[in-house]
Amino acid sequence: MAFQYYNSFMENRYRLEVDSLGEQKVLQNVLYGGQTARALENFPLKHFPISNFPYFIIALAMVKQACARTNKKLKLLSPQKADLIEKICLEIIDGKWHENFCLNIIQGGAGTSTNMNMNEVIANRASQIMKQPLGSYQVLHPNNDVNLSQSTNDVYPTAVRLSILLIFSKLCNNLEKLSKTLYQKSQEFQDVIKLGRTQLQDAVPVTLGQTFHSYFTTLKEESEKLKREVELFREINLGATAIGTGINTHPEYNQLVVDELCNVTKVRFYRASDLIEATSDMGAFVSFSSTLKRLAIKLSRICNDLRLMNSGPRGGLNEINLPPRQPGSSIMPGKINPVIPELINQISFQVIGRDLSITLAAEAGQLELNVMAPVIAYNLHASTNLLTSATEILEKHCVRGITANKERCRELVENSTGLITTLNNHLGYQVTSKVAKEALRTNKKIIDVVVEKKYMSREKAEKILDPFKMLEPNLKTTILK
Repeated sequence: MAFQYYNSFMENRYRLEVDSLGEQKVLQNVLYGGQTARALENFPLKHFPISNFPYFIIALAMVKQACARTNKKLKLLSPQKADLIEKICLEIIDGKWHENFCLNIIQGGAGTSTNMNMNEVIANRASQIMKQPLGSYQVLHPNNDVNLSQSTNDVYPTAVRLSILLIFSKLCNNLEKLSKTLYQKSQEFQDVIKLGRTQLQDAVPVTLGQTFHSYFTTLKEESEKLKREVELFREINLGATAIGTGINTHPEYNQLVVDELCNVTKVRFYRASDLIEATSDMGAFVSFSSTLKRLAIKLSRICNDLRLMNSGPRGGLNEINLPPRQPGSSIMPGKINPVIPELINQISFQVIGRDLSITLAAEAGQLELNVMAPVIAYNLHASTNLLTSATEILEKHCVRGITANKERCRELVENSTGLITTLNNHLGYQVTSKVAKEALRTNKKIIDVVVEKKYMSREKAEKILDPFKMLEPNLKTTILK
């Protein structure tokens, strides 16, 4: 009896739907349908559900809304059906029913299962509203109505482009906020003289403010480049269908649907001039990913510097203090690690690796389609989200609280042989080399060696070896040759 009860219970948990491959069990109360259920069985990777990428779901719903409006305008779909599709799309855009997008974002089929996931959710939600059984599709059919005048090959890449545009603004805002904080630090540290280094060896003086201003400049460059690259996503192939020929669409559809998408999203889009090329091309994704990689490299590079300048406190450079975020060791009391820069380093490694995945996926396209679009979509979203968090965390939990050890910085400058470079113009390279070697051998300051060897008076040497006079071009006189 217990076994029979269990079988009855299990049967009641499911409904049967039919697609071109036959019958398919679907959980009784979910809004997705048979094709999505089949994809869940075929792609059982539970780590990357589409629901983890809400802006992609919203973008896809916006595309469906624009398509329904266009089909209504061209009298291809009844006003009742088109309005119902639009109503449900607005619910999804508002954040409802996202739990029904449990399909893995990485999948075979160039995103067809994701497209059908949306079509089925809209169709079953329509049945729910009209008090019809889920899976009956008497009110709206996923293919015939919701997917009218569309194919995955134009809807999916358009949604990916739109979703990146939707999430980009937060990354841009965070990056500009980080840049602003770096600029503020450059002003705060403008009178802190420190030792510049090349190949990790003593070089010439610089101010800590100049160092931080260089970080500000390089991130401003990345911000501007990202803004330029994201513009490529405004070119879309919506209405191209299949391979770009626009088969099964009204002659006026492909331009009207782009206009409607602009109206729905308040984002400016334009139709690609060559829809066949645009349907298979992944160039915009490659360019944007490469720019994300550039940003990741520069963020990691800055964090390398912060970790070095913070090293110590007694056995390292100890030029700056990073804000202490947490105890740094389970065995060494008082140790504080640079955990935020370390986090940003690791995030950067992930973004760099994801760029390679996108590069390989873009190269893997064949003939009229690139079927690897899902892994491109996944990695683009993941990288953008990671960098959005990274820039916010770095600014809030690290850069904002950095302080300078002014006296330590000055001490390292005064004890360095790097000061001797400015003596080249007064003593010549050969003599200054001897001074440097003598200073290192005797552990004396450069100025003391110069005075002891009677190359010049202390007063003159102090003027020439003033590190603040070495911060810009300073050649006025030179030795006679």
